[in-house]
Amino acid sequence: MKTFFRAPMALGLVGLSSLSLAHTLSLDDQVVTATRTAQSGAQSIAATSVFDRYDIERLQVTSVDQLLRRVPGVNVVNTGGPGKNTTISIRGASTNQVLVLIDGVRIGSATTGDAALQNLPVEQIERIEVVRGPRSSLYGSEAIGGVIQIFTRRGGDGGVQPYFSTTVGSAQHLAGTAGVSGGDDKAWYNLGVSSLKDEGIDARPSREVDHDGYRELSANLSGGYRFANGLTLDGNILQVDSHNDYDSGFKANADNVTKVYGARARFSPLSAWDVTLQAGRSEDKTDTFNGNAFNTRIDTRRDSFGWQNDLHLAEDQLLTLGYDWLDDEVNGTGTFAEDSRENQGVYAQYLAQFGRHEVQLSLRHDDNEQFGAHNTGSLGYGLQFTEALRAVASYGTAFKAPTFNQLYYPGFGNEDLEPESSRSLEAGLQGTHDWGNWSATVFRNEIDDLIAYFNSGAGLQAQNIDKARINGLELQATTQLLGWSWQGNLTLQDPKNASNRAGQGDLLPRRAEQIFNLDLDRRFGRIGLGASLHAEGRRWDNAANSTDLHGYNTLDLRATYWLSHAWRVQAQVTNLFDTDYETAATYQQPGRAGYLTLRYQAM
Repeated sequence: MKTFFRAPMALGLVGLSSLSLAHTLSLDDQVVTATRTAQSGAQSIAATSVFDRYDIERLQVTSVDQLLRRVPGVNVVNTGGPGKNTTISIRGASTNQVLVLIDGVRIGSATTGDAALQNLPVEQIERIEVVRGPRSSLYGSEAIGGVIQIFTRRGGDGGVQPYFSTTVGSAQHLAGTAGVSGGDDKAWYNLGVSSLKDEGIDARPSREVDHDGYRELSANLSGGYRFANGLTLDGNILQVDSHNDYDSGFKANADNVTKVYGARARFSPLSAWDVTLQAGRSEDKTDTFNGNAFNTRIDTRRDSFGWQNDLHLAEDQLLTLGYDWLDDEVNGTGTFAEDSRENQGVYAQYLAQFGRHEVQLSLRHDDNEQFGAHNTGSLGYGLQFTEALRAVASYGTAFKAPTFNQLYYPGFGNEDLEPESSRSLEAGLQGTHDWGNWSATVFRNEIDDLIAYFNSGAGLQAQNIDKARINGLELQATTQLLGWSWQGNLTLQDPKNASNRAGQGDLLPRRAEQIFNLDLDRRFGRIGLGASLHAEGRRWDNAANSTDLHGYNTLDLRATYWLSHAWRVQAQVTNLFDTDYETAATYQQPGRAGYLTLRYQAM
């Protein structure tokens, strides 16, 4: 492995953090994404990271990707700052091999397969769960690398609780949020609006000398009611309108609209039988312009419906049976041979605990009108050696259906494409002690029929020509040391091209072999102080491994002062040493920047 810490201060921090190699959350936290059922972190066999509202405000992040890059095994690629295209890789899988949900509703463009994470307002988010490893046996297509589920803000007990924040910062950064939430033991609600404007940086100086700005306006409405007979109804609406300036050899910009609607009903026909019905729609609309002239429009829509039955067979045994329906539709200025497709899936999962032993088994069958039937499965096992030590292991298969662009885009689409498929194996040890928690996980992910663009003589065409093999190790821990709270993780991975052709043995593009994160926090009465270190090893920008992206590290500092229980002032400096780096070749990343926030939350 290549050395990737470049700054002396980074070396010093690594030395202090020998007991803290990970971002780990409380094992008492409830998680739902890994099994589609509520379970504590102590029960989860899948590697899962959780960020809640407290973490979002403590870390003072201004975008979703700033949170996600703290997760073990996650690579984040951004093309030039706020609002610019952002892609996520989990354990070496590509960005469209990662399933993204908002409040249980599947999102992402049906044409590109990517979810526009850069457009999601972090101030409208209550919680994020990230599951690493295959989950197609529960969710179907896209969940090869893992699943990211984002939960928007919702109300709770405590009556009416208004909240407010405003932030000013470098590059004429101006952001604001206002909302109100509340509820009682029967009803809950949340209404929030937020806005962001940032002048941006010159993302690609080689193309144009200018600022590539970004602005967005969002609104979120959610609510629910629990009836006396146990029936619970809830729903949510999220809409984000954004405008993005970018360099493309000429002054270009794009308007994007992201909409997510969801409704859910939960009830229990029998004491041992829980039923959940959920319907949702997500829309991704983009209009691009060359200067002031309209260029193209791409509108994609995903409608979904789910029926889940949780059967409590015994005190520590749960059987889940479910049905999913998904319909994708594409509209716009482009012409596709097909502009819609439907997928139906049925799944079953068995969760059980027998003394010190835990078992998780899931199977799924998907039937897609474009690529036919596909079966996936997963088996997980946990063994509690002692109260402090636990071992887990799992094996799973997954698949990814080709996108509309890969199938039908004029010029390089290929209707004969097969789904990408994978086989994954992982094993780990977890420790819980008075001084904190730790875990070590090894994983191996083999992906077949990877879709790549191959020169067929008549131009580029999408073909199933690649294979990949990713081996890795994730270390993570949390502890209290020298009066500070330490959370950190280290990922070592070998993401290689395993194809039987030119390039075999090369590293997959834009995947770092080493990733390190460290967060420190401490409270001194009314004052809170914190620091975050992020470091990545060398990567290659292209599959041929000819364009080098050097390793880098960034250090962020933050402080909070509580004026009262409800009011606080926050300040932070990001990229303290003004590190010059790229996560995609020719696309610059922001240098040193400062932000000041005033925040109010009624208690």
